[in-house]
Amino acid sequence: MKSIRLATGKEKSLKRGHPWVFESAIAKGKADPGETVRVDAHDGEFLAWASFSPASRIRARVWSFDQAQRIDAPFLEALVQAAVLTRGRFGIESDGCRLVHGESDGLPGLVVDRYGDTLVAQFQACGVERFKPVLADALLAATGLSKLYERSDTNSRTQEGLQPATGWLRGEGPTELVLREHDWRLSLDVATGHKTGFYLDQRDSRHAFAQTVRRLGLNDVLNCYCYTGGFTVAALAGGAARVTSIDSSGPALARGAANVALNGFDAARADWIDADVNASLRTFIDEGRTFDAIVLDPPKFAPTAAHAERAARAYKDINRLAFKLLRPGGVLFTFSCSGGISADLFHKIVASAGIDAGVDGFITGRLAGAPDHPMTVRFPEGEYLKGLSVMTRGA
Repeated sequence: MKSIRLATGKEKSLKRGHPWVFESAIAKGKADPGETVRVDAHDGEFLAWASFSPASRIRARVWSFDQAQRIDAPFLEALVQAAVLTRGRFGIESDGCRLVHGESDGLPGLVVDRYGDTLVAQFQACGVERFKPVLADALLAATGLSKLYERSDTNSRTQEGLQPATGWLRGEGPTELVLREHDWRLSLDVATGHKTGFYLDQRDSRHAFAQTVRRLGLNDVLNCYCYTGGFTVAALAGGAARVTSIDSSGPALARGAANVALNGFDAARADWIDADVNASLRTFIDEGRTFDAIVLDPPKFAPTAAHAERAARAYKDINRLAFKLLRPGGVLFTFSCSGGISADLFHKIVASAGIDAGVDGFITGRLAGAPDHPMTVRFPEGEYLKGLSVMTRGA
């Protein structure tokens, strides 16, 4: 077994159970991509077993902190089984669910979503790539399913020095699927959709938005960065009279319109705008338009903390514009999916945007990813999605 040795003082995070070893922490040692290595402190003390990623800044990802643990097929199969069983305890009101959430489930770099009878997996790191056949079989055994589609085409995979890989790993079938979420249905394509085909992490926030729209009687809703209209369908389900949805992807908007029809809503209640969100918000302000509720769910502005300052300006700008467009007593659901923006920093950004817009309001809720996208005590980086619901002062 190959080993790596850490520089003096670099063992502290591993001793706290954090699963990453950065390139800068390693004094000596190397291995092949995905190979399991022994990680030692500078004095030779055993710290962990980890998979090695020679091209990544995260040079090693921990499999186990137990020195007696063998990193083999039975070990991985047990982790997959535990992840699947845990999801059964979350009470998820959907037949779409994240079954494996990387480091949070002890499987660093592996993401697996279930859409009905189809699994979709992303192998984002060298360790899980090396064990791909074992993990694919384990996933089917744990779920009793027969179809597994691969969507390993993320930027994180490129950073690991791995080539994109997509297509059926086990079985085959249609890639166009229909997901049941709460009381509505949403279509997706696992071959072409964002992430594994859909944003399952916003499931609970969509439900909360529908309930808010219904409870407060919010009639005129603006959904920004709407993608395929998940929040649009939620607003209509909540009784909104009209929803304006904006995205810069024509195909996403077309699927959004199809999702409105799929749920039996009148197409006249939904307007779709293929445009830049920032420019559209400014146009609405010039036109004197206002809305009862606005959703801001932008793409990732800050992939790492190094991008946080620039991203903070972008988040502040769109939130400032949204505040200007909200009617008194209106509601803003605003999100950041940037790992480089903490929940505390995001709150400060939104507060600053409100001040600049001359708007005050009440924080009525903190929003996060659905429970099948867990953050653990030892891995706070798992909290990539955060949001706030804000009700402005007024009638």
